[in-house]
Order: sequence, then C-alpha cells, then structure tokens
Amino acid sequence: MALQDLLRCRPRSPPPPWPLPPCPAPAGTPCPLPHGTTTLAFRLAQGVVAAADTRSSSGTYVACPASRKVLPVHARLLATTSGTSADCTTWLRALRCQLALRHQEDGREPGVAEAAALLAGGLRAQRGRGLCVAVALCGWDRAGPGLWYVYSDGTRLPLDVVAVGSGSPYAYGLLDGAYRPDMPPAAAYALARRAVAHATRRDAYSGGCVDVFHVRQSGWVWVSHSDVGELGGPARGLGPTEEEEEEEEGAEQTRDQSKAARTRLERHSPVCTSLNRHGPVETDLGHDEAAWPRLHQHKDV
Repeated sequence: MALQDLLRCRPRSPPPPWPLPPCPAPAGTPCPLPHGTTTLAFRLAQGVVAAADTRSSSGTYVACPASRKVLPVHARLLATTSGTSADCTTWLRALRCQLALRHQEDGREPGVAEAAALLAGGLRAQRGRGLCVAVALCGWDRAGPGLWYVYSDGTRLPLDVVAVGSGSPYAYGLLDGAYRPDMPPAAAYALARRAVAHATRRDAYSGGCVDVFHVRQSGWVWVSHSDVGELGGPARGLGPTEEEEEEEEGAEQTRDQSKAARTRLERHSPVCTSLNRHGPVETDLGHDEAAWPRLHQHKDV
C-alpha cells in the first residue's frame, strides 16, 4: 500500500474548540527559582524619587546584569517592578493601555490612585494563578505627588516610603534613619543611591547598577545611572552625605565651644569643700571673694 493511502486512511483528529477553554490554575510553581531585587521609592514635596538595581537573577545565575526595573507608564507616572519580569511587564503594558483609553474617554489624565485601583482590580481577578507582581506606582496628579504599592493578590496601599525585594530590609535600614519629607532633591538622590548600593552589598540577588528617577509636576526624569562598583567602598559610597557632614561638623563645633566655656568657668570659679551635718559639700564660690575666708574658717573647724 502506498504512503498516501496510509495517510488517507488515518483518522483525522477533531479540531480544537473555540474559544479555547481557560487554563486551570497551577497547583504550584513547577520549577521554583529564587529571585530577588532591590527597588525603593519615597515621596517629597518636589515629587517622588524612585531607584532600583539592574540585576535580574534566575536561581543562582545572573540572567541579565542590565535590566530596567523602573518602567514608564505615562509622562507623569513610573512603576518600580519586583517579582517575575514577564508578569510585571505584561501587567504594566495592560495598565498603560487602560489608562490611555480612560484618557481618551474622559479627556483627562487618570490619577495615581486610579491607576493603582485598575491594576489591583485586574490582579485580584487572577489571584491564585501563580502571578508574582509587586509594583510601586510613583506619579504626580491633581492631588500632588503620589506613591501607591500594589501586590499580586490585589493589595494596594498609599505610602510615603516603600522598599520592595530581597534587598529591601537593608534599604530600609538607611531610609528609616535619613529620610525626611522636606529634604532637597540632591540629598534625596544621594540617599536613594546609597540605600540601593548598600542593599547590593548585602543581598546576593541585587547588583549591577543603580538607576535613580524623579517624578515631577512637569514629568519624570532619569536622574542618574551609576555602577555599584564605581560608587566607592563602604567609607565613601555608604558614608554620610555632605549635608549630614555639615550638620555633624556644626554639632561638634557647638560641643567644643560648650566644653571651652565650662573650662574657663572652672578656672575662674574655684570650688571649695565645706562640712555640714550631711557630710562634705562642694560649693561654687564664683566671684564672691568675700565668702572665701568664711568657708576656709568653717573647713578648719
């Protein structure tokens, strides 16, 4: 029998149904791979500062040393991404489309809180399907600077300071002690770089470079792109900023002046010991020289 006769006699498989049935929820991650990152953001009076490292890890391997973890959504809205890169990119692309449609329908730019609500609602509908998305939305709207944290289970929180990823505990260690809402932008940029650089030295899954962004009323700007290795050692890269050094120098000068004043006072104001019924008492005589003989006479008794 010829080959074409065999192919003609073989039963054909039925066509697949359309539309395709939904995929069942996965019971668990088939290939669990530890991954980590360090992203942070904090609000200022002049906007929102966001920073992140550039290392994408897949288990014990560095998948990409120069990935972008701070992604633009529109002209005045950025998103820091932490989690699975594919999930974060897909959902931010969907959010970008939804915000563009809202802008066309309403004739106005959606706010940061509205964007967080749209993203959290979409993620909540897919809860339990193994998504890993942790996003900090940084933007400026009619209410001023805004910062919202959105997680893959639908959680959304308005915050002033947020750090996400495996290096976030180390970043919080610097942010909790140095962050101020009224700090100037230059000091805020230095703090963001120091916090991410410190996390890269303590967290094996973070590294590469540090990207710093600033969302202003006029739009977001890319402030700097610094290599972690070029930021210097712990004494230089993680030391105090110029503003903190000036404050420390001023406090040290004040302490020195106070110490010198006390020394001069002790030199010109002798202290004599007198006796009473409770025991010896040190008395500061000051400049009252008339009291000195009486106390000396009392001491000799």
